[in-house]
Amino acid sequence: RLDDAGNPAERNDVSLAGLIHKMGYRGTTSTALSFGEKDDCHGYLIGEEHQGLRYMFLMMNEARLGVGFGAAMIGYSGYQYSLEYAKERTQGRVAPHNKPTDAPATIIQHGDVKRMLLAQKSYVEGGMALCFYAARLVDDAHTLVDDSAKKQASELLDLLTPIVKAWPSEFGPKANDLAIQVLGGSGYTREYPVEQCWRDNRLNPIHEGTNGIQALDLLTRKLWQANGAGLVLLQGRMQQDFEAVTGQVSKQLIAKLQPYLQKMQRLIPDLGASLQSEQQAVLLANATCFMNIFGQIVMSWMWIRQANIAEVSLATLADSKEENQQDVDFYNGKIQAAKYFVHWELPLVQRDITLLIDMDDSCSDMQADWF
Repeated sequence: RLDDAGNPAERNDVSLAGLIHKMGYRGTTSTALSFGEKDDCHGYLIGEEHQGLRYMFLMMNEARLGVGFGAAMIGYSGYQYSLEYAKERTQGRVAPHNKPTDAPATIIQHGDVKRMLLAQKSYVEGGMALCFYAARLVDDAHTLVDDSAKKQASELLDLLTPIVKAWPSEFGPKANDLAIQVLGGSGYTREYPVEQCWRDNRLNPIHEGTNGIQALDLLTRKLWQANGAGLVLLQGRMQQDFEAVTGQVSKQLIAKLQPYLQKMQRLIPDLGASLQSEQQAVLLANATCFMNIFGQIVMSWMWIRQANIAEVSLATLADSKEENQQDVDFYNGKIQAAKYFVHWELPLVQRDITLLIDMDDSCSDMQADWF
């Protein structure tokens, strides 16, 4: 505790009881603290009385953005390592007309390895794009001069926060899992860093509110905040971006996305009605289904934004006659990852759409004794 002059004085009867031994993320230390063993621990009120929960969420929402960023970056680290490994490791020959006398191929030339690397790229670079978008909204909410624009940034950020936390923290570990798979048996050993990436990243779906809590927060609170202002803003920004698209591939991806976007838009009013009805328990048990739909649609939007910029940039490079092959490869990679995500990942939400439309009660009606 501090004395009247603000200098350290007596200890406040808080002691370290021990460290929490985690599977990963050990650089972020978790401790068990003991308060008041000698009955002399003093607590201090911060802010106004009875406002603690509101203050906590101010801190918590910022922390949730950090969790998403951390998950995306750990996923990206594993992706980069497995990409480098796949470019160097030789195994087998390239189909379809390979011969025993052919030189061994680097594994990045094999179709299934391309699939795993492309999935990783779509998860981690998509997750980073979403986190940077959220970071821009944080800046706008604090720095814009126009009060209305600042309010809009805050409302959109509130709506997206559950996705910014949960989506990268679900798909970042999936990327790390694929990185281990790319390395094969080597990936499962501690001689290589990808297994540590997975162990570190596995915490992120849990802390600062589990992903199941994020799903409940999205479905029961964030969708309806300020009379749905955040959702209106999101739909407006997506439409604005889609109307500005000039790239042909990007236009095709929008056409692929639109049916799912329309299904979600039709679904939302029904979900709101169900929350006020006797079906509430069924819907809450299926909240993750809605977060899956919402998250994949938002991520498809993020990828279409990137793909269109890539197409425009490729056209500019071609017109300038100053093509740099590294830039060309970079932009083509963005377009291909966007295609992968919209073609391979987005359609998986049809299961969740069906479950919500049917108000499937498989989870809600399960009884504890039946397990």
